[in-house]
Amino acid sequence: MNDAVLHIYLVLTPNVLMLDYAGPAEALRMARDMGAPIVLHACGPQNDIPTSLGTGLSGLEALPATLPACSLILVVGNSNEVVDYATPEARSVVQWLRAVPQAGTRMASICSGALLLAQAGCLDGRQCTTHHTLIADLQALAPSAQVVSDRIFVDDGGVLTSAGITTGIDLALYLIEQEAGAELAARVARRLVMYQRRGTHDPQMSPWLAHRNHMHPAVHRAQDAMAREPQRNWTLADLADVACVSPRHLTRLFAQHTGISVVVYQQQLRIARAKDLLARQGLSVERVAEACGFASARDLRRVWRKYEAGSPVTARSVFQ
Repeated sequence: MNDAVLHIYLVLTPNVLMLDYAGPAEALRMARDMGAPIVLHACGPQNDIPTSLGTGLSGLEALPATLPACSLILVVGNSNEVVDYATPEARSVVQWLRAVPQAGTRMASICSGALLLAQAGCLDGRQCTTHHTLIADLQALAPSAQVVSDRIFVDDGGVLTSAGITTGIDLALYLIEQEAGAELAARVARRLVMYQRRGTHDPQMSPWLAHRNHMHPAVHRAQDAMAREPQRNWTLADLADVACVSPRHLTRLFAQHTGISVVVYQQQLRIARAKDLLARQGLSVERVAEACGFASARDLRRVWRKYEAGSPVTARSVFQ
């Protein structure tokens, strides 16, 4: 979770694919309204553009000449990229992508937006993806890139690319989790009635967002509590109070709607937090164990072996 305000620039070109834009934009807008530290900008090479639905979008900001220090450019896909990306408007976006972003500016794309990033050289040497029908086109535009075809979205450090259409929402929720935490991302997903979470490189879902493919409010309340404080020694009675059901009923509901037990769910959250701390902070394994609610480093290693290969120490060397 980041403290600085993130400025997200959704870059739109004429004949933008509306679902590529509206889905992620609404998810990000909801997160902002719930307190996520983000500012949204819809911008493009012209103020008014047609869309894939035949209706128009107006009031777009001009492509900025400079960007704030904490910025993310999100290039949205189009409905007919062969025609749309040969226009002067699309070429002006490519020139802008080459000239304006600074060293710390993060880049992202939805669907065919990756083709514009590729033309600007933003994907050179990086792992990336796009819509399955455009994989060959992306590889041709970015021959030094590692283009993968079996991913919902790819996070290659400062550049994120998605397969497009509904996966743009998955990417938006991933960004929300990074900027504002898993609990707020889960709240946005519930508001979208989008409980099936899809993740990045790992075919497994993020433990923070997995096991949410249900609509039972009591179970969600218990999951939210554990996600907010994974290090807390939650008893079944404590969680039952939060969920407003009896302990026995919560046990039954949790297994029925998530497919796992309360204990396993909390262990997975703690291991996810441990991985994050090992990757981002110079803490000893003992301190990481304490920060994640484990009784000792030995306890962390014991639980780690249930869900991860190797050990916390070997994982740290991979992360670094």
